[in-house]
Amino acid sequence: MSDEAGDLFRFRESPSTPPPEFDAAFRRHFLELLVWRRDVRRFRPEPVADELVRELIAMARFAPSVGLSEPWRFVRVDAPARRKAVRENFVACNAEALSSYSGDRAEQYAHLKLEGLDTAPVHLAVFVDPDPEQGHGLGRRTMPETVAYSAAMAIYTLWLAARTHRVGVGWVSILNPKDVVTALDVPAGWRFIAYLCVGYPEEESPSPALSRAGWEQRSDPSQFYLER
Repeated sequence: MSDEAGDLFRFRESPSTPPPEFDAAFRRHFLELLVWRRDVRRFRPEPVADELVRELIAMARFAPSVGLSEPWRFVRVDAPARRKAVRENFVACNAEALSSYSGDRAEQYAHLKLEGLDTAPVHLAVFVDPDPEQGHGLGRRTMPETVAYSAAMAIYTLWLAARTHRVGVGWVSILNPKDVVTALDVPAGWRFIAYLCVGYPEEESPSPALSRAGWEQRSDPSQFYLER
């Protein structure tokens, strides 16, 4: 284990630790990290070290979770038969999605690169325990969906952590959750949240692939902000 990874696994929050100072240079680098995080679909064939994969999952635990329940569950998928089942799931769901479009939009959709299942060296399925004992139910009585939100936060934390190592992540959302649960044979009750392809990107860009392909563009942030 590298010194960096070792420090991570030994790290413990301490109330006596003074808060760090985040200066302008750090904030600029953080903005660059946000901008250069991409949903990667094309990967180089080189492997990602097992140690690094474990390190990224360990970093994900610093994501916020409702009631400190840490409801996320990561499953690394290596078995060829299970990967094949997920791949077949995607193909069926993608064909169904294509049929919902028509005209130019259908043609455009057909040419989009929507997954990296065949080339990503690492596959991670993310599930959530919808009613974990940890946390003792705090904060989710009226909004039980917050456990799923917590898992999404863990995914984003892992995503940003991966980017700092020049590793890319792609979220494959065109899947039937029930079929994924069956294919991966996870504990009963776990809810499927995401299927992630992880590896070194074949190409890198500060703009989203869907933007470059002309599918959609980012909106002005003022459209998402209200004051009451």
